[in-house]
Amino acid sequence: MKNEITYLDSASTTKTDPRVLKEMLPYFTEYFGNASSSHSFGKLANEAIEEARTQVAEIINCDNKEIIFTSGATESINMAIKGYVESNPDKGNHIITVKTEHKAVLSTCEYLETKGFEVTYLDVDKNGVILFDQLRDSVKENTSLVVIMHVNNETGIIQPIKEIGEFTRENNIAFFCDATQSVGKIKVDIEDDYVDMLCFSGHKLNGPKGIGVLYKRKNIELTPLIHGGGQEKGLRGGTYNTPLIVGLGKACEIACDELKHNIDVIEQKSKFLIQELKKIKDSFVVGNQYYRASNIIDVIVPELNSDIIISKIPFLALSNGSACTSQIIESSHVLKAMGFTDAECSQSLRISIDKTISLNQIIELVEIIQNEVKIK
Repeated sequence: MKNEITYLDSASTTKTDPRVLKEMLPYFTEYFGNASSSHSFGKLANEAIEEARTQVAEIINCDNKEIIFTSGATESINMAIKGYVESNPDKGNHIITVKTEHKAVLSTCEYLETKGFEVTYLDVDKNGVILFDQLRDSVKENTSLVVIMHVNNETGIIQPIKEIGEFTRENNIAFFCDATQSVGKIKVDIEDDYVDMLCFSGHKLNGPKGIGVLYKRKNIELTPLIHGGGQEKGLRGGTYNTPLIVGLGKACEIACDELKHNIDVIEQKSKFLIQELKKIKDSFVVGNQYYRASNIIDVIVPELNSDIIISKIPFLALSNGSACTSQIIESSHVLKAMGFTDAECSQSLRISIDKTISLNQIIELVEIIQNEVKIK
């Protein structure tokens, strides 16, 4: 049996870069002070946090004072959506989002519906892209917030966030974007895209788990989700997790410096993977290639049960959807919203790659899928 595992689930999580780990380690054992303390240990920790804040701000082109550290994108999503509507009741109680959003967004919106908020869930076309006319027609006098992700975590579909941002700004509506799958993978610029709030997690870009970011434009008012000692300008109480914050900062610095190179490498490998996948009879990749990030490929292979191949081949780390919901046996809400049947959903594989995947590993993956189809 093969001992080496081919990792093809980078949309779920990524390996922490050794350079990131090296940067973090001293803050566990040497510079371990509480960043809120006024003594020298605390000041050293606080300086490291502020440096990380600047590193994070650079990757999305914002002011470092607009960065709020959280435990991850899920917390950031809850803070942004709940915090905004609670802090801005005068702006209305209508939220617009999309049926293909991450469950963290959908569950938060469903919760707010029980509190009297009105939510419109936009459809997408067969390529997973929003219908802009529907967005335009959904706006009401009481619409206060639009919530649309940048890159879909299951399909890699890219939404036109610049056009969305221009539209929301013209209509004086706040725009929150889940950029968890785009930061560090493609260019993200909150000024170019007119984004008011944005989130992502460290572990999606070779940083540590348990740390994330909420970017908030200075004029945006939020009610805190976690009350406590007043950390993060009173928006997120709790002792700073200095090692993880430092790790996130370093991961953002590396991703920013290496972005163009990584994009080129992954695009080449993605094209080769798609070329090989086309050799499998009747298989097809979900979504138009021009609206999809290169690192995520959702392929539907007729006659293949994706659950079986994932569990049957121990040396392949694959997924058939979001890892956040993969323990729940149900069809992908993303693919269903795009018009796929339950049967087609059960035949889908999410292959998410990084720069380390080799061409030989890609060839091997496709051969395994072809053999499974032949066996069936």
